[in-house]
This record gives sequence, structure tokens and C-alpha cells, in this order.
Amino acid sequence: MATIKLGLIGGGVMGEALLSRLVQQDVYLPSEILVSDPQQQRQDFLAQEYGVQVTTDNRLVAISTKEVLLLAVKPQVFNTVASELGVGDWQVANKGTTLPLLISIMAGVPLQKLEAVFPGQPVIRVMPNTPAIVGVGMSAIALGKNIQSSHQKLATSILASVGQVVEVPESLMDAVTAVSGSGPGYVTIFIESLTDGGVCAGLPRAIAYQLALQTVLGTTVLLQDSGMHPAQLKDRVTSPGGTTITGIAELESAGFRSAIIEAILAAKERAEELGNS
Repeated sequence: MATIKLGLIGGGVMGEALLSRLVQQDVYLPSEILVSDPQQQRQDFLAQEYGVQVTTDNRLVAISTKEVLLLAVKPQVFNTVASELGVGDWQVANKGTTLPLLISIMAGVPLQKLEAVFPGQPVIRVMPNTPAIVGVGMSAIALGKNIQSSHQKLATSILASVGQVVEVPESLMDAVTAVSGSGPGYVTIFIESLTDGGVCAGLPRAIAYQLALQTVLGTTVLLQDSGMHPAQLKDRVTSPGGTTITGIAELESAGFRSAIIEAILAAKERAEELGNS
């Protein structure tokens, strides 16, 4: 087996998103990556699609990895996975060598718990989001107590392969989850509603959807490229007595802004609950 620089425990959607971009951008060679997943069908797919090595043995991944160990499993199975790893055993196996950086993308699992399970390990907690699948994700990172600048740079370079990266205190991670982690769900409902509104106004659904999708995409790119505040762009497209300001008045009457804010606060509260469970 070639030297394993990146070990990935969990070959699901987000794990594959990172894997695919890292391979595409030659951050790691396929031969330098070992992925564990409990499903044989999933293993076969990842091996065929990306040329990586696969296994069902989480402990083998932990023992073999020299640079970055990426935890991409559901938080509900973290305790089971941790017991499978036999952390003390593989740390002994790596005695005299530098322990790999541990990057966790598990929602709600705090650094304190990760560092208790992986004593002495450099740990970074990450909240990515689903647009990472197409390379335009948003990842927030919180640094553990054993992190050096080299670890931070390494994690940032890995996560930059799937989008933008921002560092936040861990105390803000639940708020991040509520905004960028859950945000794609809110945006999809808006796009769906914009489409339904177009259909209600007489447009064929396919055309209404195309109009809605491209409008959201174009507005996002325009804001990003121009550096304009959203309110500035809104003011530019609202003529006195025009269609846009009339529509906005209806949104305000329905409590659109308040609904979004309350959704964020509710999602943050739920993230806190999950983290304490």
C-alpha cells in the first residue's frame, strides 16, 4: 500500500464532495487516499470513480493515515466509530511520528469531545454545506487547542478546494450551522416559491423555473463581484410606484424578513440541542 496522506472515514455525500475536488485539483493523488465506508456498493463506486483505495475498516484508515484524517460520519454514530478506532492503540502505533491532523465535519460534535476522544491530536471542527459538491461551498472552521499555523493552512487548503473558508470561534458554530449549513434549504424553498409564483402568473413551469434559478444565481454573482450591499441593489431595482417595490411591499406585509430571521434562530437552537444530546 502506498503512503496514505489522506484518510477519509465516511464516503457519503459530503465526504465524496471533498474527495472528488481534492482528486480533481491534484491536492492528493488517488493512491494517497484511503476511504472507509460500511457499504460495499459505495466502496466499489468510490474506487471506480476516483481510483482511491477503499476498506470497511475504520481502524485501518486511522493507523495508515500520515497527514490528514477526515471524519465525515453522522454524529449519531461517532461514539461507535471512536470505539472501533481504538485510539490509544493507533496512537501507540504512530509513536515517534507526528499525529495526523484530524478534521471533523460532524455537525454538533464539539472540539472538547473530539479532543477527549483523540488526546494530543490536532483537531479542527468544520461546518461545510452542500454547495461544496459543485465547488462553491462555504466552510467555517474552529481550531482546537493543539493546532499550529501549519495545521490551519493545511485545513484551509483542503476546504478551499470546495469553496470559501472562514474561521470562527467555536461558540459561533451553531449560528454558522443555522445560516450556511441550513441555508441551502431556505434558498431552495425561495426558488421553488418564485417558480410557483411565475406559474400562478401564467408562465409554463419550465420557463418559470429557469427564470427563478438564473435570477437567484445572477443576483448572487452580481453582489459578490460588485461588492454592493444587498440594500443598494434592491434600491437600484425599485422604481417609484413600480412592480418591484409593489412586490416587496407584499413581502414585508407577510413578514418575509422576520420569517427568515426566526428560521435562523430556530435552527441555531436546534443545533445547540443536537450538540448537547
